[in-house]
Amino acid sequence: MQKVFISHTARDTEWARSFAKALKDRGVSVWFDEFEVQPGEPWRDALESGLRNSDVLVALLDAEAPAKPNLYFELGAAIGMGKKVVPIVSKDADLSALPLDLRLRRYLIRETPEQTAEELSTTVLAA
Repeated sequence: MQKVFISHTARDTEWARSFAKALKDRGVSVWFDEFEVQPGEPWRDALESGLRNSDVLVALLDAEAPAKPNLYFELGAAIGMGKKVVPIVSKDADLSALPLDLRLRRYLIRETPEQTAEELSTTVLAA
């Protein structure tokens, strides 16, 4: 079974949490910061470990995402590690502002957490 690492901005935390739970309800193994990072653990170390132990990076992208440095750290690390990267794009995102590597990938449009989890699990993770 593929393990999914969820990359998100602070603004997307509530949606990302619901999405992570919806994936888990479908039997998907998920790395989500709130579930995995322990008190006192350095974020950077936890993120790196989570990425190393995951197969797929799911990047939740909204209009503010291109301005967030963590996006570039996590994306660069995932690509360098040879991970599959799946962008999930909100309807208000400016695709032209996204890093080229993300624009060149097929992405999913963000719907409800449950709908998006269903689409990811049946189209990407089932393949």
